Amino acid sequence: MSSISLRLPESLHKKARDLAKKEKTSINQLVSSALAEKISALTTEDYLQARAERASKNLFKKALNKVKNVQPEERDR
Repeated sequence: MSSISLRLPESLHKKARDLAKKEKTSINQLVSSALAEKISALTTEDYLQARAERASKNLFKKALNKVKNVQPEERDR
C-alpha cells in the first residue's frame, strides 16, 4: 500500500474526522472509500461515453423490430 500527503482545509478535515467517527472508521478508510467512489463514477462516465459513440440507431431499431407487439401481462401494467 502506498501513502500520500494531503493538505485539506481545516473545515473539510473536521467534517471528515466527524464523519469517520460517526461511521466508526478511520479517516484513511473514509478518504480511500470516497476516492474509490469518485474514480468509479468518472470511469463509468468515460465507459458510457465510449459506448454511446459506438451506438447505431439502425441496429437499435432492428433489435426493437424483433420484439413482439403485445400487451403486457396484468402484473406488469
